[in-house]
Amino acid sequence: MYDVDTRTRALALVAQGRSLNSVSRETGISRAAIRSWQTRIEPLPRMRKSVCSLCGPTAEPPQEQAAYAYLLGLYLGDGCISPGARSGYFLRIACADAWPGLIDACAAAVEAINPSGKATRVRAVGYTSVVGYSSHWPCFLPQHGPGKKHERRIALEPWQQAIVDAHPWEFIRGLVHSDGCRVTNWTRRSVGGVLKRYEYPRYFFTNVSADIRRLFTDTLDALGIEWTHCTRHGNPFNISVARKASVALMDVHVGPKY
Repeated sequence: MYDVDTRTRALALVAQGRSLNSVSRETGISRAAIRSWQTRIEPLPRMRKSVCSLCGPTAEPPQEQAAYAYLLGLYLGDGCISPGARSGYFLRIACADAWPGLIDACAAAVEAINPSGKATRVRAVGYTSVVGYSSHWPCFLPQHGPGKKHERRIALEPWQQAIVDAHPWEFIRGLVHSDGCRVTNWTRRSVGGVLKRYEYPRYFFTNVSADIRRLFTDTLDALGIEWTHCTRHGNPFNISVARKASVALMDVHVGPKY
């Protein structure tokens, strides 16, 4: 879903003599969408933002706050919202089929937060999308917007931050389940003159959005978890938790995907 300002900016680039390919690469918007805007720049009625029928102009915090904190983490990692029929929206969370327990946990969170209490599973190659339909998703997840998350500002509303502050581990668990992992690293150490292999567990969180990484690390700081940036190929997209005490806490509250 793209607003009129976004459409106008894209068409302005085309008006400068730029090709649809170059504008598409720069903006992340498909060529087909840009081409269609050349004849109709206004969004279709069903794609315009409207006041939510459930909460009015101001979102009210969901009652199941622990489930919401977990779902928020999943959404920031692997979720998206798209318009559906009439005034409704689809929330989709992509979950790898390698982790059936994660799919179940995601479905339970969607069911807990969706006013209809429903979630469906849509199979694809290698992954399953957990889908919930509601007119309420843009209110519950105001980070929804046009384009990719790492290309726009991501910040929590005060009521969302209050939920994360009350349920920080659920939020961390959702982020790790979407864009993180628990791995076993190894190194070699000399013990009594003998070189021995030493293994240790470690958590990684990887996200291109600096804002989402900051939400992750700010919450870790609040929990007393030690972390470091792990830059690879010049990209600071990885957050590492490797200290023994911090990993032990993560194991209690997060654990590996399952």
